[in-house]
Amino acid sequence: MSRLNYTKLKRELHIDAKALGIPSGAADVFIDRALAAADQALSSKTIITDHDLKAAIAKELRKYNKDFAYVYRNRDKIV
Repeated sequence: MSRLNYTKLKRELHIDAKALGIPSGAADVFIDRALAAADQALSSKTIITDHDLKAAIAKELRKYNKDFAYVYRNRDKIV
């Protein structure tokens, strides 16, 4: 059973993808695959910290688009 809040994460990731000019179809694929892989990677952990979650999602997003991963990882730090 998934412990990730897919709705909230997808909304945030779509905002980032749109800001980067990633086509919505490609963004959907990137996001779905990244969230599924991150969920799988974190399934063995009993407690998931915000840092663990961001690191796992960024790691998966990096496979598809390095800028997307960077923006997500540094979301509230970029001015």
